[in-house]
Amino acid sequence: MIEAAMIWNEPNNKSHWDPELDPDWSRFANMAILAADAIASANPAVTRILGGISPIDADFMALMKQYGVLDHVDAVAVHGFPLDWNLWQIQEWPQKIGEISTVTDLPVWVSEVGVSSFGAEEVQLWGLRRSAELLLGNAARVQWYSLYDLPREWGATTRHREAEGSSYYRHFYMGLLREDGTPKPALEEFLRYAPGMGLVQWFHFEDPRLDDAVAWMKRLGVTNLRTGLSWADSFRPNAQDW
Repeated sequence: MIEAAMIWNEPNNKSHWDPELDPDWSRFANMAILAADAIASANPAVTRILGGISPIDADFMALMKQYGVLDHVDAVAVHGFPLDWNLWQIQEWPQKIGEISTVTDLPVWVSEVGVSSFGAEEVQLWGLRRSAELLLGNAARVQWYSLYDLPREWGATTRHREAEGSSYYRHFYMGLLREDGTPKPALEEFLRYAPGMGLVQWFHFEDPRLDDAVAWMKRLGVTNLRTGLSWADSFRPNAQDW
């Protein structure tokens, strides 16, 4: 069942919103309010979440509050990857959540947290354990990114290989399962934290991994999944069956 709907993704990140077109985020705020109200009209039981911000920026959240966006949502969300991309250390997680809580009384979801195995799978194992220690009980919802590694023949959408160097390639090693479907050491560790910790996994049109993913999530005891379907998929043949 769909229990929540997230409005946009990383709106304060240039990869997902163009500040040159909307430098004060007023257009984004208006869109978010319209979307939140439409969700409430369609199904008042669905929790409305402001899309996870990255970087975690209390000033941006205060701006959304000023525009009235927070009056139209039920929770806010943040994303953090301190061992891979952020300019802060993993032990600062409680501080980061606290910064957002000073702006709003709404529940704070960590809708993406993860550690790549790009350097070593043991680093991911330690990072999962430490993230769970710091976040479970401190955030209203915690979702690990992700179940599968990204196939290396795919491009990492919104990222820039030439400009990012190793930062780009880390995107391909975020899963608990390797590209070939075999488990990494962190997968066994994840069993300790589900169902308190959920997962994030994107599925593309007619994704051949879907059945295996469902089987793995049942085995792991996962009870909440953040996922999405592209609006563009509605134009594909057999879209309704998918």
